[in-house]
Amino acid sequence: QVQLAESGGGLVQPGGSLRLSCIASESIASFVAMGWYRQAPGKERELVARIVRGGATEYGDSVKGRFTISRDYARKTVHLQMNSLKPEDTAVYYCNANRIPTHVYSYWGQGTQVTVSS
Repeated sequence: QVQLAESGGGLVQPGGSLRLSCIASESIASFVAMGWYRQAPGKERELVARIVRGGATEYGDSVKGRFTISRDYARKTVHLQMNSLKPEDTAVYYCNANRIPTHVYSYWGQGTQVTVSS
């Protein structure tokens, strides 16, 4: 069973930065896509950023220009660099990885809390 472990969450002031990391138990080259999703209290889980095997990236509209997703094959890690954080970025951030067929092979981490507050 694939395991994903997130780290890097915490409390940060508005305008600050955080870097989230997701370490996989297996080679990330085996996944067709990896990404970050978030869920705020009372809201549905939403896409933050994802990167596919070929390297193309996709971002949620609310984070474009502020967040950057990247991957490190050697360390089996996907990062999410978050800059210019806003209070509305407060949520639990989850790492996700998919294999084909994606409706069968979709893996999730436990989540890491990000709180943006002064």
